[in-house]
Amino acid sequence: MRLSLEQICLRESGEDYLRAVDLSLDPGTLNVLLGPTRAGKTSLLRVMAGLDRPSSGKVRVDGSDVTGVGVRARNIAMVYQQFVNYPSLTVAGNIASPLKQSGRVAAAEIERRVRATAELLRIDHLLERYPAELSGGQQQRTAIARALAKEADLLLLDEPLVNLDYKLREELRTELRALFDRRGTTVVYATTEPQEALILGGKVAVMDEGRVLQYEPVLEAYHRPKLQRVAEVFSDPPINLLPVRLDGDACRVSEDARFPRPEHMRGVPAGDYHAALRAEHVGIGEQSSGAAALDASVQLAEISGSETFVHASHGALTLISRLEGVHPFRLGERVTLGFDPQRVLLFDLRGHLIAAPRASEPPGAA
Repeated sequence: MRLSLEQICLRESGEDYLRAVDLSLDPGTLNVLLGPTRAGKTSLLRVMAGLDRPSSGKVRVDGSDVTGVGVRARNIAMVYQQFVNYPSLTVAGNIASPLKQSGRVAAAEIERRVRATAELLRIDHLLERYPAELSGGQQQRTAIARALAKEADLLLLDEPLVNLDYKLREELRTELRALFDRRGTTVVYATTEPQEALILGGKVAVMDEGRVLQYEPVLEAYHRPKLQRVAEVFSDPPINLLPVRLDGDACRVSEDARFPRPEHMRGVPAGDYHAALRAEHVGIGEQSSGAAALDASVQLAEISGSETFVHASHGALTLISRLEGVHPFRLGERVTLGFDPQRVLLFDLRGHLIAAPRASEPPGAA
């Protein structure tokens, strides 16, 4: 099924939720909607599903206009953030419910789909249990299994893992990616987490304030964000932004800090720009030859699991460094921040990409 959105706008009570969205999803593809809260991801999913009618624009399925067609007349399945299961039905009953309600699937086929889908999601041993007897992860697996068993043309998932603990999220992300690869259904998966988009793969629509800023294969959007805002949305922790002046062979960050112009910035006219650098590319301490070095003062050190996030200031600038492992730093401690100029993204003052380094695999991507 090919789903096309043409100039979709959604305005309610004087507020714009979607602004001139154009998007075309190829059949059988995995598509991630990535954006912060209130970017318009849920609104877009609801328009795709037929739950909401856009204020203007067209929704087409295989070329046919379905803008006014309601959700019940569309072959779609949807999974929400919350565990939406019927408490009076067993796991088997929950998975089978949309098939029974349709009245078009034979009993033997329903049983086959329930069993096969439960096995895929490793809940076949729970088929006779009720939702109250399940863990949060098992309940969400049940909700996903119900959507998959329907074998819909379009599967929509609205941040389905956000309410699970970290370990369960990691486990299910990997399983879902393999599952989507095998199913051949057109999938749209909404998330606020860049790392989740990288793990899932496929194509990503980066959203902000009701607009789709860029729609590309995930790694293309990660390595070559067309806009500075795309780079910001696609970075957690926040991407480091530095004002730089290109002059000759040098890139000047401040009066006492500069670095050599990297290869991918050759040919860029002299002038003022914004440099962007992800936190994992900023090191602390002794740097390799050719690295840029900034004297800085530690403002905050956050230890999160097996990583340490160090916030340090260089004059009026504050940069974030993400370090592997646990590293203690004192407030006000003097450190040297370093980075490879070959890692720097360059944007003009309007936020458009001017130069990007050669692609390399980001953390967590495959």
